[in-house]
Amino acid sequence: MIYFVTVNYYSGLLINQLINSLPSTSNENQYKFIIVNNSADDKSIENLASETVLILDIGSNIGFGSACNFAIKWIYDRDSQAIIWLINPDAYFVDDSALKLQYFFKNHPDISILGTIIRTPRNDIWFAGGSFFPFTGTISAVDLLSNSDADYVDCDWVSGCSLIINLRNFSECPLFDTNYFLYYEDFDFCRRCAIAGYKIAVTKQLNLVHQPSSITNRYIKQKIQHSTYSYLLTLEHYTNNLVFSIRFFRLLLFASVLIFIKPQIAWGKFQAIYLYWRDRIQASHEY
Repeated sequence: MIYFVTVNYYSGLLINQLINSLPSTSNENQYKFIIVNNSADDKSIENLASETVLILDIGSNIGFGSACNFAIKWIYDRDSQAIIWLINPDAYFVDDSALKLQYFFKNHPDISILGTIIRTPRNDIWFAGGSFFPFTGTISAVDLLSNSDADYVDCDWVSGCSLIINLRNFSECPLFDTNYFLYYEDFDFCRRCAIAGYKIAVTKQLNLVHQPSSITNRYIKQKIQHSTYSYLLTLEHYTNNLVFSIRFFRLLLFASVLIFIKPQIAWGKFQAIYLYWRDRIQASHEY
């Protein structure tokens, strides 16, 4: 069984577009589409429920990673051999990739986490692989697929916009770190799995179209706050003290300059820095 999972945050119209882009099927055992409702007062999402579309209500906005965990646990408890395809609400299919997924894993069962090529509506490549250099702290999206004819390419991380989990390879339920509210939770998830020995890859045999930041750009200050906080958390976990210090002071300097140019973005960064250090101090007092 394939479970498509998306997280709703006032994005019913986008999710409806995503659902409609899936191949029609008369067999409800072929796939299920799960919507985790992160906006409790958005009752319009209930109109999307059907035999193949299930809605899991949480009651509040608990963040992207925690919402995904809610669905992953729900699926794992019912089918620990399932394939889970996490998809952003602002993405959609333009071909039969959804039908190709099972065949891909039949040919490559050793892959535990799979990313897909992601394009913009103008057909530009938005994501085609992720790399990480711990000695510099560089986390970047790189095009690993355009010049490759291989079925897949190994990579360091894949985007949570289109992230596929092959549950049958995991001895226990794989989950996101709940310390990440939004951004970099996909990177952290992949790095923890890679350290544990799981194979991570990206393929261009499967693809999606993504409308970049069509949701988060509605809330610029919150977007910058969450992304900056998660970035600092990631540097703390996966780099050394020197790299963290250099990048932290560069971030602080950049935010100070932006206060005169783009104050909303600057305050989002400053607030994230404050929250990060507050949480670190609280954590140190607990030990």
